[in-house]
Amino acid sequence: MSRPDTLAAALPSGPPINERALLLTLAGIQFTHIVDFMVMMPLGPQFTRLFGITDAQFGLLVSAYTLAAGASGLVASLFIDRFERKRLLLWLYAGFALSTLACGLAPGYALLLIARVLAGVFGGVMGTLVQTMVGDAIPFERRGAAMGLVMSAFALSTVAGVPGSLWLAGALGWQAPFIAIAVASAVIGALGLRTLPPLAGHMEAGRERGAWRPLLQVLGEANHWRAFALTAMIMAGGFAIIPFLTIYMTTNMGLADAQVPLVYLAGGVATLFTSRAVGRAADRWGKMQVFRVVAAAALLPMLAITHLHEVPLAVLLVITTLFFVLVSGRFVPGMALITAAAAPSLRGTFMSLNGAVQSAAMGLASLAGGLLIGRDAQGRVSGFEFCGWIAAVLTLAALWWVGRLQVADATSAR
Repeated sequence: MSRPDTLAAALPSGPPINERALLLTLAGIQFTHIVDFMVMMPLGPQFTRLFGITDAQFGLLVSAYTLAAGASGLVASLFIDRFERKRLLLWLYAGFALSTLACGLAPGYALLLIARVLAGVFGGVMGTLVQTMVGDAIPFERRGAAMGLVMSAFALSTVAGVPGSLWLAGALGWQAPFIAIAVASAVIGALGLRTLPPLAGHMEAGRERGAWRPLLQVLGEANHWRAFALTAMIMAGGFAIIPFLTIYMTTNMGLADAQVPLVYLAGGVATLFTSRAVGRAADRWGKMQVFRVVAAAALLPMLAITHLHEVPLAVLLVITTLFFVLVSGRFVPGMALITAAAAPSLRGTFMSLNGAVQSAAMGLASLAGGLLIGRDAQGRVSGFEFCGWIAAVLTLAALWWVGRLQVADATSAR
């Protein structure tokens, strides 16, 4: 496939954009988005106790966000390429901030559930739009490093966002983290008014098309389906394991509850540095090649973490840190390749559908993992090794499948 992959026409005329300010702002948006999603899970005991709800009701509270995000991604694919990127992102971010504030002000379970659905509606489109803007504004040869910087928001949320949110919840109540995220979002959104450039080049083609035509064009391209499949393999390969990791470590690997933050702190700090290093390596050595190396290396901690039993804390920290570094590391070159699979004029529609695929893959992998694991007579987790094998098979499939993906600059990809 040979076509220009940058949106030079989308950038405003005049002085060049400040790429670092752009990427740091997008990383800040991703940080608040990810913390908002992740903080729900460790707050489970407080919610079940305070609201008097069952584990199943709490599960609905968590999954409501992901399901709403997937649905909004599908709907957004009908209109996202008809709007200027910066304006749309900031409006979505405002809706996300207000929905998150509503979570913090919700007096009971029902209203909290509604607020989580709204946060997912805005957050799902917002997350894919961030990735779309990286693809629009950053040339392919530098996109690996750019994606690495934006994706470092995940590591920062693990290191600082979730622990800080839990500290606020313990000191001021469960509402405090959501109010803090809403305030932080308002500040970052205000900065975005200055640091985000208008991106409107894709709208020229959009004016000539109806709402359904971009969607049909995206769905009619075989290469887009190959990209969706790669996304599903990457996300499902991680989420077959991640939702049950803490339970397995505390019941089968001898990790004390008080030591759980050490796992996420070590993994988050390491990933904070390695995600950017992986991105730079992808730009230098080829995104497809680096993806294959990192994904192949991820097989070892995937299988180790799902098969080992009690080990010393130092050994466990080495394994879990490698797991976080390599499993998240696949996503950096993988997303750089995936954003290049669609023409710039269709990238917003394509990425909205890709975001829906991400959400669906996460949900289905978590559901499959939950069906595979159980408890033995001693209360220990059983069947977790099957989750590891599923993740390994999906990763091996991705190693082969990525070679079928066509990108704008095949020489840079390989």
